Amino acid sequence: MVNMKNNISFALKVLSVCLLMILTALVLPVTARTSIMPRMVDTLITSNTENVLLYARLVDCFKPEMETAILAGVPAVFTLQLDVYQERSYVWNKHIISKEVRRVIKYDNLKKIFSITTSGVNQPVIFPDFASAQKAMADLNGIFVIPIAHLSKGNNYYTEVKVKIDRVRLPFNMEYVLFFVSLWDFETPLYKIRFSY
Repeated sequence: MVNMKNNISFALKVLSVCLLMILTALVLPVTARTSIMPRMVDTLITSNTENVLLYARLVDCFKPEMETAILAGVPAVFTLQLDVYQERSYVWNKHIISKEVRRVIKYDNLKKIFSITTSGVNQPVIFPDFASAQKAMADLNGIFVIPIAHLSKGNNYYTEVKVKIDRVRLPFNMEYVLFFVSLWDFETPLYKIRFSY
């Protein structure tokens, strides 16, 4: 009986959040909704003894509608897409590697904690508040790009990088309402960062 009450209570909360998002989206002018564009700043390519690493920070990556949905328990997925090329003078540049790094932020309504899972990492990182979880999602610190062993000395390289905020699966089949889905489907521009070895 208690479990059924909890399920009904959760369903009512999700429904009220969805209605609030509809109202917010209808009230805000289109220009206000589209003016927030995510971007990467403070980009840096460096290396340790074995690997080339990327450091960057995302700004304007959490839209208000997205924040509301996350606080309602809907997960958000950030996907870092990365390609490495070797620059060549007389022929086209050589593509060396492509990779994706996925980060998922999710709020647990019962435990009142935020968890962030990253592809390739076994354990999620737990945060007690939304601000610190947002900062962790936005900080791209020491992202593995390529092993130095795959590079040839004396050559120039570049990486093309962007972050895509993936479409979020909404509860109760709400993903079929295209209006909701489009609120989270955006990405940063493509950044080209040069480095040498």
